[in-house]
Amino acid sequence: MSLLEVRELSVRFGGSEAVSDLSFAVGRGERFGIVGESGSGKTLTALAITGLLPEGAEVFGSIALDGEPLPSDERQMARLRGKRIGLVFQEPMTALNPLVRIGEQIEEAISLNGGDEGPLDVSRLLQEVGLEPRHGRRYAHQLSGGQRQRVMIAMALAGQPDLLIADEPTSALDLVTQRKILDLIAEICARRGMTLLFISHDLKAIAALCTRVMVMQKGRLVELGPTERVFRAPEAEYTGKLVAASRFDIPDGARVPGPELLKVEGVSREFRQGGFLPWRGKPLRAVDEASFSIGTGECLALVGPSGCGKTTLAKIVVGLDTASSGGLQLEGTSYRGRDLPNALRRDVSLVFQDPFGSFNPRMTLGRSLMEPLRLASGLTIAERLERVRNAVRAVGLDTGMLERYPHEFSGGQRQRLAIARALVTRPKLLVLDEPVSALDVSVRGEVLALLARLRAEYGLTYLLISHDLDMVRAMADRVLVMEAGRIVEQGSPQELFAHPKHRMTRELVAARLPEIGASPAKI
Repeated sequence: MSLLEVRELSVRFGGSEAVSDLSFAVGRGERFGIVGESGSGKTLTALAITGLLPEGAEVFGSIALDGEPLPSDERQMARLRGKRIGLVFQEPMTALNPLVRIGEQIEEAISLNGGDEGPLDVSRLLQEVGLEPRHGRRYAHQLSGGQRQRVMIAMALAGQPDLLIADEPTSALDLVTQRKILDLIAEICARRGMTLLFISHDLKAIAALCTRVMVMQKGRLVELGPTERVFRAPEAEYTGKLVAASRFDIPDGARVPGPELLKVEGVSREFRQGGFLPWRGKPLRAVDEASFSIGTGECLALVGPSGCGKTTLAKIVVGLDTASSGGLQLEGTSYRGRDLPNALRRDVSLVFQDPFGSFNPRMTLGRSLMEPLRLASGLTIAERLERVRNAVRAVGLDTGMLERYPHEFSGGQRQRLAIARALVTRPKLLVLDEPVSALDVSVRGEVLALLARLRAEYGLTYLLISHDLDMVRAMADRVLVMEAGRIVEQGSPQELFAHPKHRMTRELVAARLPEIGASPAKI
């Protein structure tokens, strides 16, 4: 008998149908995955199951848990959530209360949803998800991304639920932490006999964790079956496109770089701890004597776990932060960070990880893309507008979009526009900070193809920051591995990932999930 059964589910907003005639069942103890592009209806399906759809949504069809229809009354549904259905949200930082200690939030979950299978306490739950009891005395901002996600899992387990729904629980995590969270979810489901509904746009995570998968497109089911069969021999054309987009073409060999463009010599960055009371602790060294160079036309990748100093180093390179010691040279001109001369700032551009957060929501895209041209003195208004139009055309978008606002675009379009904004000053070095981590698999492939084309056409040099080793292997000519602020290993991606020497590199390589279709689920 199925634990969860969904029959002819439709979700409408006004006259628009976001989920259409969806039917599937999940067996007791099964690990079931839902995959699809952004906007395919994955999260709306989960919200319909939990009764958390936004106001104005109309729901048709039926949802049953353990043979019993889910209650339509919100008070009864609230008692079911937590006790029988546990939820792990995509972004734990927004789901956790920043003003309440972690332990108190878990205590509240226990008091509201406490199960019937024996006493639970905060320490026991923290230990079950691999955290120490001392973490219960901290606030959300004092924990890493992986630790916050473990706290969310602990809160979801407080009611000892039959069904655990995890919505993109690893999309913002680094490779090592992602693998640990996937292992943790699998181990807890096996130990507790829980059923898992796992939602993700990461096909590798689905393949590693789930025994069956449902593929959704525009609110409809397009394919359903055993994960290995669906990904090895997809029957639907759309599934085949997703699988193809999840793989990367590996280049035959590295390009030969031109003359040295950027040189970084012994750069360190320290942050004072304890606010205005420096004696409370010695400074935190986020970057520790980093040294490397990038040749013209080269793509150099920085990889490492979250918190290792990659983004801090990138901010120093583009002049958004200043090194505590050491220095940099851009085409022979020395600087330490924020003192980068304005005449050279146009030669370095940054593409942020979150394109939505990097645009002013009150400015049209045309105005936002025009802003960097303040660095290009001597251009007329007409020349600046033409630069903006050319950059938008270069990323494959219509110039008619320039009068629209950021919220009117999809995630992939916003990332293309972020790249266009970085191109308007005609830079020589483009710093890419996790440029595709927030995008679904098909859009990610389009953006990476765009970056490869722009590099070839404009002779751009890339400093690429990423957690995705497969993407790094496909794009980068050289790779630097960072740990605790230090560069611990470097080399070509082929030799580095085939024969890693440093412990950190070995951990990153070991955490990689298998290629789609390479092997059945292993976790």
